[in-house]
Amino acid sequence: MSADGHRPIIIIRRKKVVHGHHGGAWKIAFADFMTALMALFLVLWVLSSADPAQKTAVAEYFRTPLVVAMAGGDRDTASTSAIPGGGPDPIFAEGERNRIDPREEQLLAEERARMSELEERIEAVIERDPLLRELKDQIRIDVTPEGLRIQVVDTEQRPMFELGSARLASYMRTLLRTLAPMLNELPNSIQISGHTDSLPYVGGEAGYSNWELSADRAGASRRELIAGGLASEKLLRVSGMADRVRFEGAGPNDAINRRITVIVLNSRTAEAILNPDDPDMQQVGDAPDSVITEPAIATPAEDAAVPEGATEPGSQRVTP
Repeated sequence: MSADGHRPIIIIRRKKVVHGHHGGAWKIAFADFMTALMALFLVLWVLSSADPAQKTAVAEYFRTPLVVAMAGGDRDTASTSAIPGGGPDPIFAEGERNRIDPREEQLLAEERARMSELEERIEAVIERDPLLRELKDQIRIDVTPEGLRIQVVDTEQRPMFELGSARLASYMRTLLRTLAPMLNELPNSIQISGHTDSLPYVGGEAGYSNWELSADRAGASRRELIAGGLASEKLLRVSGMADRVRFEGAGPNDAINRRITVIVLNSRTAEAILNPDDPDMQQVGDAPDSVITEPAIATPAEDAAVPEGATEPGSQRVTP
C-alpha cells in the first residue's frame, strides 16, 4: 500500500493463444477409404452370384495386356511396339507376330470351364453309386494343361486287372462303362494311356514286356469305353507308356504306378497331336517316340498272339 493509503493498480494482460484450424483433409481420406471398401464388397457380392461363364469372362478381362487395353481392345499385336503390327526394325517386312491371341485364350478358358463342370458331374455320379463310391480313393480327376485327366490307379488290395494281363476286374468294367456316356457330353477328343510299375518280366524286354502290357491294358480300357457307349470317332490316341511316367511322388515299384489315364483333350492339344509339323504346336501334345500305339482294330489282349520266344503274358512277370 502506498504512503497515501491507496493500493497500487496492477493490470494483468493475458496473452491469448489462438490455435490454427487443423482442416478437414482426414475426412476426405476417410471418405475415399470407405468408398473403396464399399466398392470391394459390391464386387465380391456380384462375383458370389455370378455363374462360371461370367467369372471366366471377368478373369479374361483382367488377363488382357495393359497395352491392348490402352489401345482400345483387340489389336493386331499385343506388344510394346509403337506401330501396330510393326516388326523389330523399320525394314522388317513380315511385321511382328501376334504373341497373344485373345480369341484363342477365350476359347481355352471356356473349355476349361466346361471341363470343370464335367469333373463335378463325374464326382457326383461316383458319390451316388455305392459300388463306385468304394473306388473313390482310386479315381483321381483334375484339369491339366492338356485337358481333363481321369486316372484310375491300382492298389494291392484292389487291382484293376488280373495278374500280368489285360483282363479287367468287374468293378473296372463298371467304372469305364459309367464314364463312357459322360465323356460324350463334350465334343473334345479322348486320349487313353496305360502305365505299369518298373518290375520287369523274367524274359526282359526282348519278349512280352511292360510296353506290351501297358498298351494291351489301354486297349482293353478302350474297348470297355466303346462298349459303354463312347463314340469311337472321339478317340484320338491309345498308347502304352510302360513305366516311363511314374505317378507323382511314387517309387518305381509302387502299385499306384499301375494305372489307366483317360484325358479329355482341349482343342489346342488335340490340334498339336494331329499337326505335329506345325511350328506353333511343337511344345504341345508331343509323345515319346517309344510309345506303343494301338491300331484302329485291335485284337483282344487275352486272345492276342504271344511273340516268338516269349512266355504266356502273366506267367513271367514278378507282380501285377
